Amino acid sequence: MRIGLLGGSFNPAHAGHRHIADAALRLLRLDQVWLMVSPGNPLKHAAGMAPLAKRLASARAIGDGRRIIATDIERALGTRYTQDTLAVLRQRFPRARFVWLMGADNLEQFPRWRGWDGIARTTQIAVLPRPTYTHRALAGQAARRWHSRRIPARAAALLAVLPSPSWVFLPVRQHGLSATQIRRMTLGEDP
Repeated sequence: MRIGLLGGSFNPAHAGHRHIADAALRLLRLDQVWLMVSPGNPLKHAAGMAPLAKRLASARAIGDGRRIIATDIERALGTRYTQDTLAVLRQRFPRARFVWLMGADNLEQFPRWRGWDGIARTTQIAVLPRPTYTHRALAGQAARRWHSRRIPARAAALLAVLPSPSWVFLPVRQHGLSATQIRRMTLGEDP
């Protein structure tokens, strides 16, 4: 089974997340995408973070429960860092082929993640564009580090079965909505 993993705060989940999941399902020929709602992102402040149950409910609202599944599996596993979550998932689901899905904003800051180089060595990665981030991310440290392991977008359907490290940039239409914008509009948050 080919499973795309889209981790994040989902504070709240929105149409942009669904856009990424749909594109990944189609272009990577995945069987499922798991929207992994993080109990707490180590790189984000807890202030302004909605409770996990509310964020999980917003992710379930954009999923379909069949191919796009919202989960709080990191809470259940007791993991906090992506590298640890991936290690446990590979152990628990040895037949699954996992692909980590991230926006270009996350590729740009990927070197700040604990064990980022190890994640790239052990897990295929698909990067999707994000407004204002894509060019910087593709010129950034992580993209330069793994430049020779980048596959062309036309071969994206093979990513899940390629040996790690392998990654692809999927040049799909960008979705401009962000959770920050939604919070500002609905809650009147300061920028």
